[in-house]
Amino acid sequence: MNTPAPRVPPALEPRLQAILQQEYPRFSEAEYARRHAALAGLMDKHGCDHLLVVTDHRAGNAPQWVTGWPGTAEAYVLFRPGEPMLMHMEWHNHVPLARRLARGVDVRWGQHHGIALTVEALRQRGAKRVGLIGPLVVSKYRQLEAAFDMVLLDAGYTQLRMRKSEEEIDWLRIGAALSDAGMRALVAGTRPGMDERELAALVESAYVGIGGTTMIHYIGVTAMDAPHLFVPPQLPSTRRVRAGDIVTCELSAYWWDYPGQVLRSFTVGAEATPRYRELHATAEATFDAVTAVLRHGATMEDILDATALIERNGYSICDDLVHGFGGGYFQPIIGSRSRMAGRALPQMILEENMTIVVQPNPVTTEADESKRSGVQTGELLRITRDGFERMHGLPRGLFRAGQVI
Repeated sequence: MNTPAPRVPPALEPRLQAILQQEYPRFSEAEYARRHAALAGLMDKHGCDHLLVVTDHRAGNAPQWVTGWPGTAEAYVLFRPGEPMLMHMEWHNHVPLARRLARGVDVRWGQHHGIALTVEALRQRGAKRVGLIGPLVVSKYRQLEAAFDMVLLDAGYTQLRMRKSEEEIDWLRIGAALSDAGMRALVAGTRPGMDERELAALVESAYVGIGGTTMIHYIGVTAMDAPHLFVPPQLPSTRRVRAGDIVTCELSAYWWDYPGQVLRSFTVGAEATPRYRELHATAEATFDAVTAVLRHGATMEDILDATALIERNGYSICDDLVHGFGGGYFQPIIGSRSRMAGRALPQMILEENMTIVVQPNPVTTEADESKRSGVQTGELLRITRDGFERMHGLPRGLFRAGQVI
């Protein structure tokens, strides 16, 4: 019988442990004031007299950023600088908790007609030009559009989320530590005979009990001598682990709306084959080359040039190699020259306190995708004035199943 690997809570400094131990963690009033001032500036720039911030059908994270309430189903938040916010939300049994978490907000049940109640409230306030942040189904947007001059402000909101405050960075550190705990549990606990679903359970067991939730766990298992996949799939299969396999994975555990992201590869019951050793060496060297150019002011061309080892070694990539992260999937989104991440590089430079994931994922280039091989490595980083800070504490390397890291 296999002995389960021990679950080791993430090691966090006391300041971060104190956040983890709060009944319901909340940012400081100064942090919310900073966010609200930024929204007021965005409204002023676009001539809006009101702002509607939306979670709809469980999509959209802006109400959480503005109020502290994660918008479990629907949340329609009316914001005007200097006034209490009003939020119509679902479901009725969610209202008591929302009133605890969304302090300074008049929280009301939406009665399954939240957008109509929101339109009515805007009319009562004399709204004319309303900014909108967050997704809405077309029928709901049309109700707003029929009554007000609507201005879509998602791009402005994204800009506000790209550069993190010190408090946000602390929450990302917690998300990174929870993600590391998931990876440690996965590597230590993987055994032949387990299927991918059981591997996912290993990951979640490491952080759910201490306050984390799952954003993603992409786990791929394939034989090194006869691979059938080259990138971890987004859904687990019943494929069982066997000696001679390699496991590639990408994990993100949330601390509320603040996740880490860590990518690693490890073998099962065998040393890596020459092909996988070379793939992993290329991934590690590319990570070093890209991170060597990271700093405030770095250009997109700097980063793209640093990926050149992928192609020099005869590989390409499948996933994006660099992307902004933390509150959303942001620019800069960069691939490599053989698999660009769009029609052109984003027109921007890196700025201090942006958080990005660097994740080299070299893959072989057989015409038949079913014969390709690939590995994963990488993690979330914070851009600093002169370089970068690792958000994760997990060691780098190509691991072995059963290893305690």
